[in-house]
Amino acid sequence: MIRLNKVLSAFGVASRRTADTLMAQGRVEVNGRVITALGTKIDPDVDEIRVDGRRLKTLPAKRYVLLYKPRGVVSTRTDPQRRPTVTDLIARGGIGGYFYPVGRLDYDSEGLIILTNDGTFAERVTHPRYELERTYEAQIEGVPDERDLDRLRHGVLIDGRRTLPARAKLLRVVHGRAGTQSVIELVLREGRNRQVRRMCDAIAHPIVTLRRTRIGAITAKGLRPGAWRDLTPAELRELMPAPSKPARG
Repeated sequence: MIRLNKVLSAFGVASRRTADTLMAQGRVEVNGRVITALGTKIDPDVDEIRVDGRRLKTLPAKRYVLLYKPRGVVSTRTDPQRRPTVTDLIARGGIGGYFYPVGRLDYDSEGLIILTNDGTFAERVTHPRYELERTYEAQIEGVPDERDLDRLRHGVLIDGRRTLPARAKLLRVVHGRAGTQSVIELVLREGRNRQVRRMCDAIAHPIVTLRRTRIGAITAKGLRPGAWRDLTPAELRELMPAPSKPARG
């Protein structure tokens, strides 16, 4: 017998945490009975499972997609305002099935995001304990001095909690009709809500455009906005390394 939320995660319906939410909302049925009790265990080889009325049949092959999200696209499965979503993009590219994004990227931002049907992988990559680095290029108003950059490096207060130490550097200064702007690179080890934008607001250099250029060591090389590709086995091993074996005494 296996916990129901783990089974839903294996089917690619959602992460275990989100699966618990689906159960609490009464959207999950087992053998025709709505299941709301967290911790419920089932036999996926015997029991009939439905989510939102859709029966889960055979476990899908696990897949990991790297998408370059354009601006003006929502990084969720669905959107109440009916704006285009990241799952719409990969569906138009021929990928079917129940995929969901790993983490978020703002509607007004562009850059790399991973989509998968593997809940275990999604939890591993997004868990704060692992502090997976994400790299951003932000075009901001004005030119930050070294003191501003040091504030970003050492952490700024967001909602009363200081951000983790980050790497920050000035890449170039841009002169144009909108005045003097600059491009900085920020490497973060956490993913709080609109974090990069709020960090730049904290140093009084608001963001004009924002792009995520790297997840771990995976770059956007060869991908244009709206394009996607499957992650390679080597990239998967880097994002989700095998557990280390205990040393023999």
